[in-house]
Amino acid sequence: MPINPEEQILIDRCKTGDRSAFDVLIRSYEKRVYNLAYRLSGSYDEANDISIDAFLRVFQAVRLFRGDANFSTWLFRIVTNVYLDRRKRTRNKQHLSLEEYIELEENSVSRQIEDTAPTPDLVVEGHERQDILQKAIALLPDYQRTMIVLYHTEGLSYEEIAEVLDLRIGTVKSRLNRARLSLREKLDPVKELFP
Repeated sequence: MPINPEEQILIDRCKTGDRSAFDVLIRSYEKRVYNLAYRLSGSYDEANDISIDAFLRVFQAVRLFRGDANFSTWLFRIVTNVYLDRRKRTRNKQHLSLEEYIELEENSVSRQIEDTAPTPDLVVEGHERQDILQKAIALLPDYQRTMIVLYHTEGLSYEEIAEVLDLRIGTVKSRLNRARLSLREKLDPVKELFP
């Protein structure tokens, strides 16, 4: 897919350190980057952090962009790598239990953690279905989740995914197929919601 000439001009200006060109480039991709980060992480806050980290990496590395791949493919590779790097770092962090009690001098109280999720009365059937799907995707191993999101949500081709993840096309196809099978198994108990 040939690169958009206007985008190429922006990229060339970014390579010379033009921050206004970088701002325009970011604005043209910020929604897609955030959506990819959200679908990978399943968290609004983490998606925001991933997006910021990814754009920071892009800013630092834009001079190295050779144009062998589309800019969006290069950018999605960075977003995916930021997500995977953050996952590796957080696996070793300790998690707090919602059932944990805090001991005070006189007595104990249960830990209060604010729930920022929408209330159940605001959730409609379509949102429930999407929620179930996102939860099932979140249960997939990282590499399968990445395959599902890049192909089905972001609409990348096998070739683009191969570039983003630095894999052979055959590997992409087999991993995507295994990811779909795993997702189907996870959705099997509620398959009537997904005709």
